Parts: sequence; C-alpha cells; structure tokens
Amino acid sequence: MNRYFVYFLILAFALGSCSKNQSSDNKNKKQSSEMSAPGERIKHNKDKDANTLIPVEVTTITQGPISNYILLSSNLETEVQADVYSRAQGVVDSIKTEEGRYVKKGQVMLKLEADEYAIAERKARVEYEKQLSNFKRTEAMFKKNLLSKEEFEQSRYALETARLNWEDARLKLDYMSIRAPISGWVGERLVKLGQRIQPTDKLFSVVNNSQVIAVVNVPEKNVDQLQQGQRALITSDNLPGEKFEGFIKRISPVVDPSSGTVKVTVGVRNTTRKLKPGMFVNVNLIIATHENAVLVPKLAIVYENEFMNVFVVKDSLAHKVRLEAGFEDSEKVEALRDIHVGDEVIVVGQAGLKDKTRVRVVARRDNPFANTATQDVAQQ
Repeated sequence: MNRYFVYFLILAFALGSCSKNQSSDNKNKKQSSEMSAPGERIKHNKDKDANTLIPVEVTTITQGPISNYILLSSNLETEVQADVYSRAQGVVDSIKTEEGRYVKKGQVMLKLEADEYAIAERKARVEYEKQLSNFKRTEAMFKKNLLSKEEFEQSRYALETARLNWEDARLKLDYMSIRAPISGWVGERLVKLGQRIQPTDKLFSVVNNSQVIAVVNVPEKNVDQLQQGQRALITSDNLPGEKFEGFIKRISPVVDPSSGTVKVTVGVRNTTRKLKPGMFVNVNLIIATHENAVLVPKLAIVYENEFMNVFVVKDSLAHKVRLEAGFEDSEKVEALRDIHVGDEVIVVGQAGLKDKTRVRVVARRDNPFANTATQDVAQQ
C-alpha cells in the first residue's frame, strides 16, 4: 500500500512540473509577441494608407494657340477638270496613258490611224515646195521687168494657197493625236483599242486635284465674320488626326432666301493628294484665335450637369476645380481662370473622385497635343 502511495506522489509531481513549463512557454510567447507588435503595426498601417490612395495619371497644363470657328460640312470638288474629245473621227491605233497617271498639258494620250492623213500632208508639202520654187523664179524675173505684175501676183497667190493647204493637212494629221487639254491625273479612260470614235465621243477625263474646293452654305448672321483669303482647316473622318490648310476663295454676294445662307467657296491645298474629289469633309472657318491660351485636355474634364470640372493634384490631394471655358475644340478647352500653366490635372482615374480625395500619381503623360497642328481650331 505504501508502495502505491509513493508511485502516486511521483506521478503528481511530474504532471505539475509539465503544466508549469507549458504555462511558462505560453507566457514567453505572449511577451515576445507583445514586443514585436508595434513595428509590425506601423508597417501594416503604412501599407493600409498606401492602398487607400487612388492611383491616377496626370498631365501638365500648357499654353498655346486655340481658335474659334464655324463648323460646316461639304463634299470636295475640283475646279480644274476637263473631258477629252477627239476633233476627228477615226479608229483608235494606240493608247498612250492610263487611269491614275499624270499627264502634262499637250501630252499625247491617244493616237488614231493616220496613214491617209500622213499621205495627204506629204502631198500638200510637195505642192507647197513646188509653188515656192516657182515663186522664187517669178520674183527674180519680175525684178528684172521680164514678167508682168499680174503674173507675179498669180504666182504669189498660188504659193499662199499651197502653204494654207499644207497647214490644213498638217492640222488634220495632228488631230489624229489626242492631247491632254490640261495638266493633271487621268480620272477615266472610256475608249478601247480598235474602237471607231466620233468627235462627240468622250475619251478621257483629266482632273488636277492639287487644289480642291469645298462649297459650304454659311448662315447669314455669320457672313460678316468672313472675308476672302480667311484661313480655314479641313478634316475628314476617313483621315483621323490629319488637318489640311484652306482659305476662303469666294463669298457669294447673294443670300439664298429659302435657306437664309450664303454660298462660300473654300480652296484647299492638297499637295499630298490625300483629299479626293467627292470626299465628305468638315470645314472649319476660323473667325478668331487666342495665341497664348491656357489649354486643358478634354480627357481631364468631368461633366456634372451643365458644368465642367477638372481635378488638380496638389500635395497628393485631388482638388476639384470648376472649369470656366473659352474656346474649345475636339481635344482641348481654353481655361479662363482658376487653372494655371504648370498645374497637374488628372486625365485617368478621375471618374468618381470627390474634392480633396487623397491620390497617388502613378504616371505622367507628356504634352497631350503633340500630334495636333501648331494652330488648331475650336468649336463655336
């Protein structure tokens, strides 16, 4: 019995010692955890703050020209165009040009079979040379008083008649070569080899589109803002990002009573030949220009009812600024106040922002108008 009692005391002592050691280990772990917690909490708070900042992309406000314009639409036309006809009938012998090729004024475009006319021209030339020789002999005899004046005049008349017949034969032979009436590009070829043509048959059309025109109808109230030679810019949806220089060529003095508009013809320089007759274009008649305007990209604008707002970033805060707009175009708006050159405005990430929201700039965009013309146009 005493032996079992001793065993019980040893077991109780062992269990108590184990429990004490476990309690001590838990206490040490707790103390160790409490010592390291402040540093970890600081790091955790920093990460949390960084995650609450709204990432945005900004651009810097610049200064430059912007214009006010009247926006109209039209189809391009060309004023330098000619249809080519033959002056004689005949059979097509050879075609010297094709559609899309450039021809100079007077260049041969087509030839007709001309054997008959070539023979007639040679016969007329021989006759002229014969009469010229006779006239020289007659003239020499007349000067020596060996010939009457009447005979001399008859010889001179015969020479002049032969000369005119030769010129007529040469002209008919030349008509066998169909020439370009103007310099330009061949728009159409309407004839085939071996075809018999008549003077009424259209053979080619030649178009010179180095300068095209756009005819627009301007409201009567705006006509006083326009004058001949005034600058214009032409754009096309089929040529995005490209602008073409133009000018007001003619202003009609008559108002169309049915529409209350005035016909205005705009000339367009087309040195690159990208503009084609018949193309639909937008015509921007520039009526005023501000050379040193504060320019805000339209990407930065947040519309709120009828108002325009932008967010200016200062000290990691997005400040909401009401935009008072002047001239504007498809890419930018003139800021009249409260926005200054050098300010950074948000162009990506501003949707849903509130005033003085904390933001984090993750990217900066270079000049957003780098691909635009030096002088742009603006919406009226």
